[in-house]
Amino acid sequence: MPNIIIPLPMKKTICIFLIAFTFLSCTEKKEKEKLPDPEIPYSINVPVGFPTMDIPSDNPVTKEKIELGKMLFFDPILSLDSTISCSSCHLQAKSFADPRKLSVGVNDCTGVRNAPPLFNLAYQSFFFRDGGVFSMEQQVLSPIENPIEMNLDPNIAVKRLNRNQKYINLFQKAFKRNPDLFSLTRAIASFERTLLSGNSKYDQYAFQNNKEILSSSELKGMNIFFNEGQCSNCHSGFNFTNNLFENNGIYEKYFDMGRFRITTHFKDVGKFKVPSLRNIELTAPYMHDGSMNTLEEVIEHYNNGGKNHVNQSKNVMQLNLSETQKSDLIAFLKTLTDKEFINNSAFKKH
Repeated sequence: MPNIIIPLPMKKTICIFLIAFTFLSCTEKKEKEKLPDPEIPYSINVPVGFPTMDIPSDNPVTKEKIELGKMLFFDPILSLDSTISCSSCHLQAKSFADPRKLSVGVNDCTGVRNAPPLFNLAYQSFFFRDGGVFSMEQQVLSPIENPIEMNLDPNIAVKRLNRNQKYINLFQKAFKRNPDLFSLTRAIASFERTLLSGNSKYDQYAFQNNKEILSSSELKGMNIFFNEGQCSNCHSGFNFTNNLFENNGIYEKYFDMGRFRITTHFKDVGKFKVPSLRNIELTAPYMHDGSMNTLEEVIEHYNNGGKNHVNQSKNVMQLNLSETQKSDLIAFLKTLTDKEFINNSAFKKH
């Protein structure tokens, strides 16, 4: 084979190319070494009898996001004076509700509505009692910036997080970016999406085929709930809510106009989102303003048929239940308590 003679200019070109290729290869290798650890996929265990959960395409669930979101949920860094966290008004032992009639925010400001429990949020289409927010990610900002709750400009919250190296590292690991509003809201929403409650005595009876678990009184109460009590007209489905807005006639005149504040339609005066009855034994006081302290008061209200407000739901009518029937109904409602949920260590503070 004849020798191939390469002209000098071409030799220089080849050498430069080889050097550049070697440099780029080394640089690429170093950059790969600097990349954060890959995200760890997380599969949410949906309770038996629950439908498939919809996860937003811009916020897939990962272990890193959930851990970060839980840390933020319990951290008062997101409030003006660093004294209030999400967990201040949402206690796990109370199904992430507040046992106070009205919650207390920074500077001892008193809220205007009873804090709702937090569970099965991924199955909700509207958030807050008047349904003013449409996504879990969006709802994160409301309590942070609300002047009677955490009272902090979310942009200042982000600046605080960016001064904390631990949080910078965690956000980089979870989102490949430093803390910002996008990642802040999606981290807390990811944690809240895992707050699933679906292992009560009723669930074990209805979905896990344990037909011996309910007592005679509880079974009678279940029959009242789904039949003559007409409770299931509004509190229906696997989550015991029709996800609509109803006026349940607790007042003749409403100081809090409810859904009207969002729609400005007169037909929505006094309407609030129908709550799930899961864990209802734990979430007193009841109603949007915490005006009823016991389940007995609640049952008595519905048994009497409400105050007949012009917008009152047609499902609220006089029931004429006996004392025994009312007791049986309450016994059934207590079968919706999920003790596994309120003791789940995955939801507890780090």
